[in-house]
Amino acid sequence: MLDICLLGTCGMMPLPNRWLSCALVRNGSSLVLFDCGEGTQVPWKTLGWGFRQLGAICLSHMHADHVAGLPGVLFMVAHAGRTEPLAIYGPAGTAYVIEGLRRIAPDLPFPIHIHELKGGETFTLPGGLEATCTQANHGIPCLAYRVDLARRPEFQADKARALGLPVQLWKRLQHGETLEYDGKVFTPEQVLGEPRRGLSLAYITDTRPTPALSKLASDVDLLICESMYDTRDDLPMAHANGHMISEESAGIAKAAQAHALVLTHFSPKITDPSQAEKAARRIFPNTRAARDGLVVTLDFS
Repeated sequence: MLDICLLGTCGMMPLPNRWLSCALVRNGSSLVLFDCGEGTQVPWKTLGWGFRQLGAICLSHMHADHVAGLPGVLFMVAHAGRTEPLAIYGPAGTAYVIEGLRRIAPDLPFPIHIHELKGGETFTLPGGLEATCTQANHGIPCLAYRVDLARRPEFQADKARALGLPVQLWKRLQHGETLEYDGKVFTPEQVLGEPRRGLSLAYITDTRPTPALSKLASDVDLLICESMYDTRDDLPMAHANGHMISEESAGIAKAAQAHALVLTHFSPKITDPSQAEKAARRIFPNTRAARDGLVVTLDFS
């Protein structure tokens, strides 16, 4: 099961009733944060998921509304008692910015490991999440991310019994271990069923639409996508600033055959995101405009 909270939904600057766009993903006791604008720790504290279990941060790009909240979050994680390493992923230039921000957060009880990605790379996040990224089109190095949680095949007890395996060995095979018993070698494939669909989400922000983004989000259960602007009148501004209108976000979801779309990163001028939702639904019906604090749960059912 994956829980995803849209801590903030605003682009460019925080507003009195809307924090900057970012998403927190929980898998069991592990947390992964996507982007970290100014004040991120405030809605996170309200959410109540805790800070100590934050194991990784994935940054889309190095604009202030996506990274300026890092010192505050790092202090909260330190205050919560974390001593294990924290990984930070981002595009080229991430290390330079993080090292600068660390000047006001110099003494942390945990090491920070910075990974600069080029796009197309895969990596493992806490909680057994497999991630990949691709280049976005924002005029500066910018990444979109995809996260997958695999689901184990169903354990088939009748096969285990037919092989004469004692019950106490079943769990080891169920968890992927090859073992030897009674002079014979047994593999998980002998007692497991067919592969099963896992869970997946994509996080796409601050970009013009590209075919690579639809490919990244192919068949995801949840696509979290920016909607900086909500009308076609804003299309020239979207082109100029490297953003999208809601209909373009919906176009990515449709091309990707995503299962659900959540819009976020709304311009401060958008006071009613429901208009963006309405426009997007004309292209991709299963669309929701996020409000700060929205929690979406993905489960295997």
